[in-house]
Amino acid sequence: METQPLNILIVEDELIAAESLAFDLEKLGYQVYGIVNSGEKAIAKVEKSQPDLILMDIMLKGKMDGISASQIIHSRYHIPIIYLSAYGDKQTLARAKSTPVYGYLVKPYKIADISTTITMAWAKYQEDLQLETDLTAQKKLNEIKTQALATASHDLRTPLTNILGYTELIRDYGDQISPDKKERYFNFIKSAVVKMTDSLEDLLLISKAEEGKITLNPQKFNLVEYLSLLVDEYNNLTDNHELKLFSNQENHQVYLDQKILNHILNNLLSNAIKYSPNGGIITLNLYCKKEEFTLEIEDKGIGMPEDYQAKLFTLFERGSNVGQIKGNGLGLSIVKKAVELQGGVIKVQSKENEGTKFIVNIPSLPFP
Repeated sequence: METQPLNILIVEDELIAAESLAFDLEKLGYQVYGIVNSGEKAIAKVEKSQPDLILMDIMLKGKMDGISASQIIHSRYHIPIIYLSAYGDKQTLARAKSTPVYGYLVKPYKIADISTTITMAWAKYQEDLQLETDLTAQKKLNEIKTQALATASHDLRTPLTNILGYTELIRDYGDQISPDKKERYFNFIKSAVVKMTDSLEDLLLISKAEEGKITLNPQKFNLVEYLSLLVDEYNNLTDNHELKLFSNQENHQVYLDQKILNHILNNLLSNAIKYSPNGGIITLNLYCKKEEFTLEIEDKGIGMPEDYQAKLFTLFERGSNVGQIKGNGLGLSIVKKAVELQGGVIKVQSKENEGTKFIVNIPSLPFP
């Protein structure tokens, strides 16, 4: 793909010198964005539309010199600037060095000097942009990790307290507790361990996804059979809900990472149950095609406020209508990342107090 030539603004109050420089720039293959003769005009020109790079004469006539103009332009637009200079007093040169500048061209300059200085300045500018992008990404990742640790601390505290309490009961009063109660206590402990494991798995997946360290391990399996077993498992875990599976095929072989698919469906089905506190039917529809399949998970629960749907997949966000229903705002962010890892897309249709439908479309990978 052919790259566009750089658009360069010349700020020079000597007309002949400016036109000569413009001629040399065009000869080198650059585009001259314009020529202006003052710092004020340079700022006004940049405010209308930004060039890629500016060649700025330090000693300009008028109230504003090139250094002052450069400081304003850089602070507002971060455009790389190369100073043009014939001679300046020590104070002026010191001011020039203190500003963000990407190079100097000393008058009179040769065409080779122009080419070298611009090439080096543009390369340095690209490095700075990449560094800024990397620092921003690292800052975001650090913020996510800090919040994830706080979330983990909060989410793990309750199940750990429950485990400690029930184990102390069994230790201290084991010979006085009936077998039925012991069984209940052991089930509470098991449930708490499962919750902790799920929370840690979610946090680990988020961390790996943000760092781009997740690798897919696809395998061949029958999607309809897999979903049937999953629905049966969830029906055994809830008394107030009934999960129903509908499929347009009885047998559909796919080649996918089943563990990632587990993250998607476990989060969506758990949410459908959690946010349908009054119970009811939860429907899982599967539409299979040769090149893709679509899953729809629909409940008749509390739904989502319209303003929340725009930030639905953002980390640590929760709807304003969840009330006392527990959650940490991680699940749907994990779902979106997991769907995208499989090359798919996820959409939502929801209305407050009427229910929610998630639509997941995933392309079928070619069998090995």
